[in-house]
Amino acid sequence: MIKDLLKETEDRMNKAVDALRDNLVTIRTGRASPALVERLPVEYYGTPTPLNQLATISVPEPRLLAIRPWDPSALADIERAILKSDLGLTPSNDGKIIRLTIPRLTEERRQELVKVVGRRVEEGKVAIRNIRRDAVEDLRELESEKLISEDEFYRAKDDIQEITDKFVARMDEIGRDKEQEILEI
Repeated sequence: MIKDLLKETEDRMNKAVDALRDNLVTIRTGRASPALVERLPVEYYGTPTPLNQLATISVPEPRLLAIRPWDPSALADIERAILKSDLGLTPSNDGKIIRLTIPRLTEERRQELVKVVGRRVEEGKVAIRNIRRDAVEDLRELESEKLISEDEFYRAKDDIQEITDKFVARMDEIGRDKEQEILEI
């Protein structure tokens, strides 16, 4: 019973870490990466569709993304979505391919992005702490129903805290790595 709860808690925390990692991939670092735009919602026939489902995204040069839609009629929709996004990129369209030149980041923009990373890491930590709170509440319930003893409750609570500390440290590490990537010139 307690093992199941600990396993479920660890699984949920793993998902929170994965969500943070996916979230941070979309932050621009000055290098071209398909991850910058692949989840960008494009209004395609009235339905928001991720860009990676509408086009091939390639990196022909370190600072250039090439987006080749499978349906040429989607070109204008993709261009509109890129302009509306908060990426700060201007697409150039030649009728077949959209090219996105990734400009060098200014020092000011790098500092802003580091703050964004910090906020997202903190949101991830809050998610981890919420998962811990839910697990401890479940433990309290088990104890109040006399399914586990008081000693088992406190032992399991310590185990949950250890798991929480491990995942918070992992989030900090992911955040530090992303900050270094952003600050790298």
